[in-house]
Amino acid sequence: MWQRWFNKNNYAQSEPDTAGLVIDPVKIPAHVAIIMDGNGRWAKAKGMPRVFGHRAGVETLREIVKTASQIGVKVLTAYAFSTENWKRPADEVAFLMNLLAEYLDSEIEELNQNQVKLRFIGDTEQLAPALKAKIAETTRLTAQNSGLILNLAVNYGGRAELVRAFRLMADKISNGALTAAEITEDVVNAHLYTADLPDPDLLIRPSGDLRLSNYLLWQVAYTEFWFTNVNWPDFKPHHFIEAIYEYQQRERRFGGLKK
Repeated sequence: MWQRWFNKNNYAQSEPDTAGLVIDPVKIPAHVAIIMDGNGRWAKAKGMPRVFGHRAGVETLREIVKTASQIGVKVLTAYAFSTENWKRPADEVAFLMNLLAEYLDSEIEELNQNQVKLRFIGDTEQLAPALKAKIAETTRLTAQNSGLILNLAVNYGGRAELVRAFRLMADKISNGALTAAEITEDVVNAHLYTADLPDPDLLIRPSGDLRLSNYLLWQVAYTEFWFTNVNWPDFKPHHFIEAIYEYQQRERRFGGLKK
């Protein structure tokens, strides 16, 4: 399927919605983060329950994982359930947990076929034992895959991640394995869930909200942001390609001067 993105000059080209946009395969962002937002609003606009939108959002994730893998993205991190989402109605939370379990069951074969390695960030210890076991098993079954890393943020919060990192470092200081003077950015990085991953090059947020919502607060210090009013269930591969294209037009200086 990758042919629909690449022309004879080995440059990716989008579907008709973004006709004329050409992306450079050499400048594909290594790590793309997504806030999968707008499921509830999408469902409400159709007169349906919020859970209808969440199920539709799973289908969108499936297509975006395929597209990201086809064009050469190395890591795709998707915000699936935040530490704040526990505040939602109990029946919606239960549905989301069951939906995650369904996703892991239904997608494992295709993930392996496409060499996608599934990983998780967040405090999964708070999840139900059956779901924790399913997460561990799916992670194990895809661990040897060599393609895209699909990183699902479940019971994840950026502040909670930093508190966890600080506690881990404090324990090491108490044990004499680390001193305060030895704490650098690299040391903090090493205690994050994403320790062995590059920081996101691009963060995509659909649904029109212009905020981070406690997502990857440390990691996005120099990430490029791309926003769209399209709700997540309506987010298509051509929107993803448009985001990649706009990312490639920007000059990333990381605090330095323009070349």
